[in-house]
Amino acid sequence: MNLLITGGAGFIGSNLIHHVLGDPQVDKLVNLDCLTYAGRLENLPAVERNPKYTFERVDLRDKAATRRVVEQHAISHVMHLAAESHVDRSISGPGDFITTNILGTFNLLEACRDFWNGNLVGKRFHHVSTDEVYGSLGATGLFTEATSYAPNSPYSASKASSDFLVRAYHHTYGLPTVITNCSNNYGPFQFPEKLIPVVIQSVLARRPVPVYGDGMNVRDWLYVQDHAEALWTVLQRGREGETYNIGGHNEWANLRIVELICDLIDELSPQSGGDSRKLINFVKDRPGHDRRYAIDASKIQRELGWMPAHRFEQGIRETVCWYLENQGWVGAVLAKR
Repeated sequence: MNLLITGGAGFIGSNLIHHVLGDPQVDKLVNLDCLTYAGRLENLPAVERNPKYTFERVDLRDKAATRRVVEQHAISHVMHLAAESHVDRSISGPGDFITTNILGTFNLLEACRDFWNGNLVGKRFHHVSTDEVYGSLGATGLFTEATSYAPNSPYSASKASSDFLVRAYHHTYGLPTVITNCSNNYGPFQFPEKLIPVVIQSVLARRPVPVYGDGMNVRDWLYVQDHAEALWTVLQRGREGETYNIGGHNEWANLRIVELICDLIDELSPQSGGDSRKLINFVKDRPGHDRRYAIDASKIQRELGWMPAHRFEQGIRETVCWYLENQGWVGAVLAKR
């Protein structure tokens, strides 16, 4: 297996590389990343010394460079995670989301289609997407693989578009694709702009902790190491042309998460000041803020035997501990923002 992981210096990608690099099935692992603000080689300590590992600093929007990587490394398997992914940034500046998430996916599909040239035995293109393509749920119900797409932000619209491209390449050209749509990830190496690391860093700095609206927007939270295991399972055993939803079975309102993190830091780092809930600051809701996401992950459990190993209370404690112990990493990535 000559495996290409795009976005491997990012949050989920770096955790995935740590998870799969030691697998004996992997002969070569190529990490393609253009190292935007959220892509950090600091996320991959010691990996560069592994003889199986190669890093390519390439932007998927560069068609020729993308094609060179696929051909030069004789790529047989792709796990495509590279994407602009922050909803707030997509609202203030959607252009990069359109070009990276749609055009970049197109360039990668074309490079693989041309290089594989109909010789598809033993090949696989795994496109990693998000539950945000489904839109917003009411108080009940779950997203299934049959749920209609209804994206509500430029980010989710760009991911929906890339999903449809991958699906089209399977049905039109026979490309051996699989798609996964995951719920919100959390865990080590997440760039400090997403909810959980923002809250941790704000509490440690004794700054106001921003909470959008009334804080009752609900997400299904997935520990990143569980996600990495699910992605690897789907790459190996998922049925071609199929979509698999990956969720943590952990629905939490944003405000409840913020309160839990405040309490954990008060417990684990009492020198930080204590009584951290007083830092919570409700701010104006962001435009188009989906009320609730929740994943029905029964298909991947039924067909492939995967289930998340972490309850949220366990995973969030491990995550808070990691950030407390890795403040040097936080400072380094924020300094290069």
